[in-house]
Amino acid sequence: MTPDNSNTGEGIKEPEIHAKKAFPIVLLIILVGIFAFVGSLIHSTFGFKNFYAITSSFITAPINKIVSNGGRTNILIMGKSGGSHDGPDLTDTMILVSVSLTQPKVTAISIPRDLWIPEIRAKINSAYYWGDKKTPYFDNSKNQDGKIGFAKTITAEVIGEPIQYGVVIDFSAFKDVVDALGGIRVVVDNSFTDKLYPIAGRENDPCGGDPTFACRYQTVSFNVGPQTMNGDTALIFVRSRHAEGDEGTDTARETRQQKVIDAIKKKITTPLVFLSPKIDLAMLNVLKKYVETDLNSTSAAIIVRKAVEGGKSINQFLIPQELLFNPPISKTYDSQYVFIPKAGNGKWEEVQKWVFEALTFN
Repeated sequence: MTPDNSNTGEGIKEPEIHAKKAFPIVLLIILVGIFAFVGSLIHSTFGFKNFYAITSSFITAPINKIVSNGGRTNILIMGKSGGSHDGPDLTDTMILVSVSLTQPKVTAISIPRDLWIPEIRAKINSAYYWGDKKTPYFDNSKNQDGKIGFAKTITAEVIGEPIQYGVVIDFSAFKDVVDALGGIRVVVDNSFTDKLYPIAGRENDPCGGDPTFACRYQTVSFNVGPQTMNGDTALIFVRSRHAEGDEGTDTARETRQQKVIDAIKKKITTPLVFLSPKIDLAMLNVLKKYVETDLNSTSAAIIVRKAVEGGKSINQFLIPQELLFNPPISKTYDSQYVFIPKAGNGKWEEVQKWVFEALTFN
């Protein structure tokens, strides 16, 4: 777990913003923003009333039309690998995004995916998966809110705060977002070569008995300077982690991710792109395919407006390591690597107190 800069004994200090954690948040805001805008365009073809309602909600941001608590609306952002990956419905990225409705402020709290939830006898990243399935450890028959609703319920019990909305992003969407935009322009700061970039779909290939499993990997290279990247290239650029030298570090990878995010934001805000019906429809198709949410278009428009207003005041936190304990791997936790509260299994009171302080931090 990444160390946190907070000190629970003296209040919460201003945290460092980590690019790798900010990546799904910014991508979410981009996606939901496009969803609200494109949704208004599509609905306008079926009636002026719908078009007016959505655009009016974005402009006026009537906070009485969205669910909130204590002047905040909390959204649980979940990122799943999707596709053909192992555990496609495990939400390995879980971030609580709290948008203030009374001041320009957004707070983001990363939820460790390995938190052990005794009620379901599983880690928190599997709550979304169990939302529509039977489990021998938990009576899920009364859950009427689906996978997103169950994940929100479990997470809310951990953090001690109500969660009004949920969004699940299949990260397979990343490539299609870039392609829908017609590619992006990225400046590569340092040339690098990665000889161990995994080939999708060959993760478990026995490679004919080759002990090095060389058939599972490919060599990818990037040269210094500006490049126009399609979706496949951009995905390789942000995921590469085995280059020799400094570009093989997590810091370099985070920097590359931020470059791609900035390139997407720049491309989206270009009028010729943003106002292109062809690109808007392509983006709408991406959103329909890869984004699941219980937000409607009007609510999304209001939240995006408030998030944009608070975009220059984003506080991001990681739950402090000192509040959690990594117990020895044992049958108690199904022989899994997990975190439990230092106060004891299922005792979230100290975590909840810290979350409240983080949300009220100025």
